Amino acid sequence: MATALITGATAGIGEAAARAFIDAGWHVIGTGRRADRLDALAAELGERFLPLVFDVRDEAARDAALDALPAPFSAIDLLINNAGLALGLEPAQQASLSNWKTMIDTNITALVSITHKLLPGLIERKGAIINLSSVAATYPYPGGNTYGATKSFVHQFSLNLRSDLIGTGVRVTSIEPGMVETEFTLVRSGSQDVSDKVYAGVNPMTGEDIAETMLWVATLPPHLNINKLELMPVNQAWSPFLVHREG
Repeated sequence: MATALITGATAGIGEAAARAFIDAGWHVIGTGRRADRLDALAAELGERFLPLVFDVRDEAARDAALDALPAPFSAIDLLINNAGLALGLEPAQQASLSNWKTMIDTNITALVSITHKLLPGLIERKGAIINLSSVAATYPYPGGNTYGATKSFVHQFSLNLRSDLIGTGVRVTSIEPGMVETEFTLVRSGSQDVSDKVYAGVNPMTGEDIAETMLWVATLPPHLNINKLELMPVNQAWSPFLVHREG
């Protein structure tokens, strides 16, 4: 029976992915900072779900938790790098440098760090890596500044991993969603009202939509690799262009 490690499993896409993979018969390790949410998920999903409470930016706490994994969770077949966040909606010239650094530390540094730690085992087991990027990696928008740049890194890091891992049997995929209604905009803006307005009338994707996509990617025949997969709700696109007219 295969085992997946999902970072950021306390809400949204990560939580939905934990349910989807458990339902499909996997063992799942779910990580996150909020112990109460992980405990509730463990009570719901049963003994095939293992909660690990740590901040992905805390390498010492992460290593202590991963080095003590019990059987059958110790042999990880799939790493889903889902943990990440966006902070702030301001243009670059008004943005918080602290927010920028937090996004870089979470979306980039923590992602590459846990990937590096788990790579030897993934190579040994001919496993897979699914990295959660975003359409913001490709299409810039006002206020996207550092968030979009971090997701662009995830996109390119995934492609470069594929190049390096040729011949190992390890598959790497960058999943790049558009509008998914989760806690994402609430965390970003700090306002439920702002979040509600962002998704109003859009019929956005759900965490479950992306989770099912991840499960599909993970269960393809081992000789197939999805390099990147971009998804949007039908009511979202990347144009019209933004134009400022003087005078």
